[in-house]
Amino acid sequence: MQILQALAGLLERSHGEKITTAALAKHLSLSEAALYRHFASKAQMFDGLIDFIESSIFGLINRIGEREENGLLQVEAVTTMLLHFAERNPGMTRVLIGDALLNENAGLQRRMSQFYDRLELAIRQCFRLAESQGFIEKEKAALYALVLVGFVTGRWHRYARSGFTVRLSDEVAEQIRLLLP
Repeated sequence: MQILQALAGLLERSHGEKITTAALAKHLSLSEAALYRHFASKAQMFDGLIDFIESSIFGLINRIGEREENGLLQVEAVTTMLLHFAERNPGMTRVLIGDALLNENAGLQRRMSQFYDRLELAIRQCFRLAESQGFIEKEKAALYALVLVGFVTGRWHRYARSGFTVRLSDEVAEQIRLLLP
């Protein structure tokens, strides 16, 4: 876990530069060989970060679904959580938007594409609930989910481009209300 936390920390400060195992080892005061005793490759390290992101985000989405019965309030809570997650984890945001994976294993990029498909599906489910509750027009759940995922990823990109200085949580409720019916 310390290796993954250090990798996320380096990603936060990297400004888009590639993170090498040598730099990670130096940051941790370890040898590269010590890193490779825990992970077979740098791709496995990124895979570990993606595992953390997925388990955190989808675990929180599940809890929101269990706690909130109103579909639109689920959407609002999930959107807020996604923005807060990125704000609290700037290094992970680089993974979420793909910056950190540009020069890495193509399988990692495919895995993040699957993450986005799964995220869109989870948000679509919230909108389907809202649809069944009469809050949105029939057959619009997929469209709303697509727009909302685009909004979230756009905010994540802006956050990273700002050097993590733009606060994602500022006026988030007002922004979400502009997107919801």
